[in-house]
Amino acid sequence: MFIELTDHLRCPEDHDEAFLVLLPDRLEGRSVRSGTLGCPVCDRRFALQDGVLDFGGAPGPAPASESSALTPDALVPLVGLNGPGGYLVLVGGPAGTWRDIAALVPGVGLVAVNPPVTVLDRDGISVLRGGRLALKTNSMRGVVLGRPYGGDASWVAEAARVVLPGLRVVGEGNRPPLELVDLMASAGEVWVGTGRR
Repeated sequence: MFIELTDHLRCPEDHDEAFLVLLPDRLEGRSVRSGTLGCPVCDRRFALQDGVLDFGGAPGPAPASESSALTPDALVPLVGLNGPGGYLVLVGGPAGTWRDIAALVPGVGLVAVNPPVTVLDRDGISVLRGGRLALKTNSMRGVVLGRPYGGDASWVAEAARVVLPGLRVVGEGNRPPLELVDLMASAGEVWVGTGRR
C-alpha cells in the first residue's frame, strides 16, 4: 500500500471520522508491505499483509474474467479526470484492468477495493478489502463501481460520500437512487453522476 494513502483512510466503524495510525512492520520504498493500522476512537486494528489492507467484511473477490462495459477506454472519459494528482478508486472488476487505466490517467494514484484475486498490491495500485469504503469523506477524485457494487445503494452511498464535491462516480448496474447521486447520464447498465450534497 502506498504510504501516502494512509492520509485518506478512515475507520469503517460508525463513529466520527478519525485518522488511522500506521504501525509499519516492513517498508519497501514508499510501499508499506506489512503492519497494522489502528483507530484512536474505537481501538480497532486492521492488518496489512503483502501490501493489502483488510478492513474485514469484504464480499468474495470479483471474478477475473467477468465481462464489463466499463473498459478502460470507456470508464476514463466517464470519470472525467484532467491532470495528475489525487486518487481514483476502482471497486470490483474494473480494478482488473488497472494497468491500462494507469496509462490513461498518468500521475493519478489508483486504489483497488475488493478487486479480482489477480490484482496484487504493487507500484501504481494500492489494494484494500472491506465491506465498505474505508476512505475519508470528500477525499477521492473519482470512484468506479463495477458489478454488483454499482447496483447496490449502500456502495453508491459510500462512493458519493468519498468523492470530492462536483467530481464523478461511475457505476455498472441499476440506476442509482436519486437521493444519492445527481445523475448526469446513463446508457444500458452504465451510469455516471456526482454525489448529491
